Amino acid sequence: MASFELTGAYIGETSLDPNGITEEVAIDRSISLSFSQPISEASVASAVSLSQDNADVDFSTHLLTDRKTLTITVIGTLETSTTYQLEIANTLTSTSGASFSGADFRFETILGDLSITSAMIPSSDTTRAGRVQQVPVNFLGTFSFNHSLDESTLQGAFTLSGPASPTLQFELSDNDHAVTVRSSSPLTYLSHYTLKISDGLYGANGEQFAGISREFYTEIDDTPKFPSLSEEALLTKVQEQTFRYFWDFAHPTSGLSRERNTSGNTVTTGGSGFGLMTIIVGVERGFITRKEAVARWTKIVDFLATADRFHGAWPHWMNGETGNTIPFSTKDNGGDLVETAFMIQGLLTVRAYLDNHNTAENELIDKITALWEAVEWDWYTKDGSNMLYWHWSPDYNWEMNLPVRGYNESLIVYVLAAASPTHSIDKSVYETGWARNGEIKNGNSYYQQTLPLGNDLGGPLFFAHYSFLGLDPRNLTDQYANYWEQNQAHSRINQAYCVQNPKGFIGYGENIWGLTASDNHNGYSAHSPTNDLGVITPTAALSSFPYTPEKSMQALQYFYYILGDRLWGEYGFYDAFNLTESWYADSYLAIDQGPIILMIENHRTGLLWEVFMKDQEVQNGLDRLGFSY
Repeated sequence: MASFELTGAYIGETSLDPNGITEEVAIDRSISLSFSQPISEASVASAVSLSQDNADVDFSTHLLTDRKTLTITVIGTLETSTTYQLEIANTLTSTSGASFSGADFRFETILGDLSITSAMIPSSDTTRAGRVQQVPVNFLGTFSFNHSLDESTLQGAFTLSGPASPTLQFELSDNDHAVTVRSSSPLTYLSHYTLKISDGLYGANGEQFAGISREFYTEIDDTPKFPSLSEEALLTKVQEQTFRYFWDFAHPTSGLSRERNTSGNTVTTGGSGFGLMTIIVGVERGFITRKEAVARWTKIVDFLATADRFHGAWPHWMNGETGNTIPFSTKDNGGDLVETAFMIQGLLTVRAYLDNHNTAENELIDKITALWEAVEWDWYTKDGSNMLYWHWSPDYNWEMNLPVRGYNESLIVYVLAAASPTHSIDKSVYETGWARNGEIKNGNSYYQQTLPLGNDLGGPLFFAHYSFLGLDPRNLTDQYANYWEQNQAHSRINQAYCVQNPKGFIGYGENIWGLTASDNHNGYSAHSPTNDLGVITPTAALSSFPYTPEKSMQALQYFYYILGDRLWGEYGFYDAFNLTESWYADSYLAIDQGPIILMIENHRTGLLWEVFMKDQEVQNGLDRLGFSY
């Protein structure tokens, strides 16, 4: 009869030595025994034993298909740094009846690694990007491990860092395999914290932990920061507080609007155009008197008449003391046609608001008309190239070489250029330059919204604001789009994108939305769904009130009541914030503050739309371009 012999003994890939102790054996591997003949299954149970310090270890066995290989699997896992004895007695037989001579193996397990098997922070949630948010300020987290813990190492291994870093308290459970960690005092609301578990954490048998670091964001304090107001009263409060930027903070010499709250003598042409229109709201809402408004408008118009102009166009920035150009960039030191259009939009709205039967107001009407008629829109076609160009400099000529092409914030440029009684453009310039012979069209659907024109997902929301502060989109249609549908779709897409929050930024949702150009934690950018840096800009949602009234009100109430202790200041809402970066602007920008006042008013009463659109020359321009309105 052939002999019945053991041909191999392994734990995992480690071969067991029958003549000594096999060291550094993994604790989570099966034992595999191979024999020269098929094994009698009935003889296995009594022949095989595994023990540690003379205590039996529970295991299960399994014969492979050829019945020559026996696997032994420990119930649970082996202990670390422990010596075991595996015995195969001579009572083991083959299926042919041959007896085994017996074998004895000794092996020692290695010191295993300590690792987390589960972690739970109640009431928190995780964004698409894996960021943990809405963690209660009374911090509590439970962490389970694969081995029991050495309690003496907990205090030194766990640290919590952030705006407030309280001491931590620990409670072991589940046979010391789990630890519940609590903060001894509340954390700071809406803040970024880091929980670290260092390699100083050990298991009860000395198992080592590699160390981890996990970031999370605490919950938002949902207690109201200001007394409750009716929706109408809140809208008025926002308009009035924001109006102070253009009234109280206007440049004292020129009356024009400073670029931002840190700009000193630098005033902005476009933002000042918005500021001119806010004064109308100021009069109608009773923030100032009509007499005060006329005096301020007169100061501004007189200053503009003497300020630097380039073929009738003002520069992007001017010195509010002298009217001299302040270069926006090296070659942008001349006329800026887009900024000029925003100024003219404001001037024409004021002109239409004024009473020609009043002597002082009629004089102001004449002065505005002179400024308006001096803008050489047709000259900015760059030698008749059939499209308008953004910049011209006496030093660099047309080197900026930036056509005004749609779709962006500049529709008003072409409308005013067509409306000019002295330097008008033909419709072909609009079609070739702005509409790009039809390439302006989009027609795709995003978030169940069909977008007639422009970029994928609409671009930054100021596209729907700047040209439409005076230009009424409610019934505005040309051969390319209905502009009410365009602006509604654009706004809804922007809001829906923030609710979906595909990049998983902190806070985005029904209450916190709005992507447009603004300051950010790294400088300035035109934020949009395709350029999303986690930055929410209040003007985006608030200036969209005409298009998304319910969603905008929801955002306004949240910005004011819930985040107001961080977002609300002397001139209304600060420019922007990024909850993921724990960053809040302390800046105000004229081009962001102005549309808040004006578009809220257009939502409430349609005031600016009605005043601007009654201008006969504006109507002539729209007719010339083939608009219905």
